[in-house]
Amino acid sequence: MPKFDVVAASQDWHPRNHGSFASQHEGCKSGDFVELGGLRQVLWPDHCVQDTVGAAFHDDLDASAIDRVFRKGVDAEIDSYSAFFDNAHRRSTGLGDYLRGQGVDEVYLLGLATDYCVRFSALDAVGEGFRTAVIEDGCRGIDLEPGDVKSSLDEMRKAGARVITSDEVFASPSKNEESSETASDGPGSVRE
Repeated sequence: MPKFDVVAASQDWHPRNHGSFASQHEGCKSGDFVELGGLRQVLWPDHCVQDTVGAAFHDDLDASAIDRVFRKGVDAEIDSYSAFFDNAHRRSTGLGDYLRGQGVDEVYLLGLATDYCVRFSALDAVGEGFRTAVIEDGCRGIDLEPGDVKSSLDEMRKAGARVITSDEVFASPSKNEESSETASDGPGSVRE
């Protein structure tokens, strides 16, 4: 995080009755599909329930370095993989406006899961006009269907996102090592 001028994080923040939870659909299990909010929805185990330990950031994450947290998945009737919008693009999280307000024009994404939240966040970041890089070794995928992670990375590349490694980030000077002129134009980061 010290490499970036702006650090934003997204946080799944689901109500207990979220429609993406398999537990909310009698006879269904994780990995099954239903319709939710007019969209095809994969069902997940209950996760990231509001005000529970399961929704908290990992203890090893230095959350004090995060400038702002954007909560998503707060509407029980529609899922929100992207850090920018719900899955139907009906509701914005405010992330895009926040980043533009901070003077950010380039975002670096990492987190969980490569083939869902990172993928949709990267596609939306590109769609919002941000130069976008996905730090592949900072992500982990689900691969619900074998090959999902690879095809998601291919889709992100095709949309215009760069797929890089953390070595490429660490090889660049940190914001503290740059001149004040360069630092003012530095990148932003979004942890997914």
